[in-house]
Amino acid sequence: MTRTNAQAAARWWELSTLVHELDTQNNARLRERLTRIGLTVAQASALRALTAPTTLSELATRMNCEPSNAVVVIDRLEKENLVERRPHPTDRRAKQLSLTPAGVERRDGLMKLLHDEPLVTGLTEEEEAMLRKLIERAMTQS
Repeated sequence: MTRTNAQAAARWWELSTLVHELDTQNNARLRERLTRIGLTVAQASALRALTAPTTLSELATRMNCEPSNAVVVIDRLEKENLVERRPHPTDRRAKQLSLTPAGVERRDGLMKLLHDEPLVTGLTEEEEAMLRKLIERAMTQS
């Protein structure tokens, strides 16, 4: 490997390490905040994704998980009276998931928390937009 290739590899390794560290820190911050309001990351993901009645399969896709994993999350949210299952209006085999009034309130609290206590701080709106754009571009190039 030439010196230039070795230097480029070292730069990419360092960048990958920084991205990983940022992700690790964000996950720790997120878990800490969610613990304060009595939610797990998976529960918060489900509440955030339930903006309208949806099937379990659709919700699992939005949560980026398997339907079997989403069932466990929904069962817990249902026990806490945050989500309810209703018959699907057009598919007898399916159920629709909807937030209860308590679920809407908890979701609103979650969204307020995420707004009031952002995970990444110290960036201007312009820098945040630039970071988002760069990450999205890098992800589509992989």
